[in-house]
Amino acid sequence: MEPLITVRNLKMHYPIKKVDSFTKYDLLKAVDGISFDLFEGETLGLVGESGCGKSTTRKLLLNVEPPTSGEVCYRGDNIYEMDPTALKEYRRNVQAVYQDPYSSLNPKWKVLKLVSEPLIIHKIGNRKSREEKVRELLSLVGLREQYIDSFAHEFSGGQRQRISIARALALDPQVIIADEPVSALDVSIQAQVINLFKDLKDRLNLTYIFISHDLNVVKHISDRVAVMYLGKIVEIASGDNLFDYPKHPYTKALIKSIPVADPEEKTAAAVLRGEIPSPIDPPPGCAFHTRCPEIMDKCRVISPDMINLSVGHQVACHLYTGDNKNV
Repeated sequence: MEPLITVRNLKMHYPIKKVDSFTKYDLLKAVDGISFDLFEGETLGLVGESGCGKSTTRKLLLNVEPPTSGEVCYRGDNIYEMDPTALKEYRRNVQAVYQDPYSSLNPKWKVLKLVSEPLIIHKIGNRKSREEKVRELLSLVGLREQYIDSFAHEFSGGQRQRISIARALALDPQVIIADEPVSALDVSIQAQVINLFKDLKDRLNLTYIFISHDLNVVKHISDRVAVMYLGKIVEIASGDNLFDYPKHPYTKALIKSIPVADPEEKTAAAVLRGEIPSPIDPPPGCAFHTRCPEIMDKCRVISPDMINLSVGHQVACHLYTGDNKNV
């Protein structure tokens, strides 16, 4: 099967002016050479600690800003080389849902205008047909049609996120990039919104990139999971394989850190020590070696390549290369 979106060696390095110089710049390596495929109809979870580059990846996938280098291809066409007409069509097919449903909604607009704005921009339908479409979308995401004349501040956080989802669906997209879409919601509401995402995927044949730091959420919704650390992807696998048979030491530590609901069940403490290094001055070799409990000499000097352990399971770690192979 050909991927719907292909990402190859994508980098985003931001110049940061040094304190002691007006002419030289440091580089903040927010995204530092990631590659992955997104297949039609799947949900790809993207996880990692804050600052690992997840949201920057979202910006690059939406072509909010051009990358330092690398490619994002949609159905074989590089989105950074598209003409304005093709790029507009791409943006129609790839929509986003953001973390804070209140700041992403204009407080001066009623729901009708909020949800119909994409239709207006793309010159789809007339006023009457757009209003009918908005009513259908509200019903689809579990809101009453009467809310069409209300303002965003009149709704709860969960309801506002449903409005954001309705807006993202207005153009009948193929791909939804959801960036921490439930992290600002109460736990009970999180479950409702996650179930809504899953229901919409089945009903509308959607494809998701689901960005989150919450592993429980990602485990519940994702078909495959990519784990990011300091601007790089360190492991990609199916959801079941990743959580049952994690390979990278960072992935293992993340999974060990998941809270257990049963107070009688004891789990081993996470083994990570120290803070994430600065993306302005990342360590040489493997970016994770400063915190890794299984560090080897080569980890300090050689950056590991992504290798295939089995079908669909890839990892970037020296533990699984050469004489150290430990599958």
